[in-house]
Amino acid sequence: MTTPATGPVTIVAMESSSTTAGGGGRREATRQKLYEAAVTLIAEQGFSATTVDEIAERAGVAKGTVYYNFASKSVLFEELLRHGVGLLTASLREAAEKTARDGGSKVDALDAMIRAGLVFIDRYPAFTQLYVAELWRTNRAWQSTLMVVRQEAVAVVEDVLREGVAGGELSDEIDIPLTAAALVGMVLVAALDWQAFQPERSLDDVHAALSRLLQGRVSGGR
Repeated sequence: MTTPATGPVTIVAMESSSTTAGGGGRREATRQKLYEAAVTLIAEQGFSATTVDEIAERAGVAKGTVYYNFASKSVLFEELLRHGVGLLTASLREAAEKTARDGGSKVDALDAMIRAGLVFIDRYPAFTQLYVAELWRTNRAWQSTLMVVRQEAVAVVEDVLREGVAGGELSDEIDIPLTAAALVGMVLVAALDWQAFQPERSLDDVHAALSRLLQGRVSGGR
């Protein structure tokens, strides 16, 4: 199934986590345009209905440029998923590391990661819609890639939970893999519900609600 957009689909530049110079920088800029065009079109009308010609037109490049950068539409979408989830993973890791540098607890780190996830989803709503929809599919060529990048994001949360248990801050009865997946899933589902059905709520308001849930369920047992 294709997750429908609830209004005009917008996406800001999904910037790379690294910068390159010269020709590499120009190619990266072109790939960014193609990512943005693809994610917007696919969110609007679905993967099958979206053509390479439409992606090229939306990106403002020649059709040959698409194939120069990506072997096919499927490869473009697979790389889009890898790129987007990679940015999410980096955001979660950065939030956890900053909390550690500031002397915060592991629960503080989890809370910071929840906020980082909400910020990411608020910034890239069309990508998030696609990502969640693709998690439920089983017949895509990129399914194995999606599972790998998903696990990379979940693993960042697992590491914080594991450190919290080892340090005695969190209960040793916590099922770390399942809890990590549940926390990531909670943020994804809550954020999409917020954007689709409660858009009048602020990011701070949504974060506060999820933070209270975290404090009560994860840290309340100690």
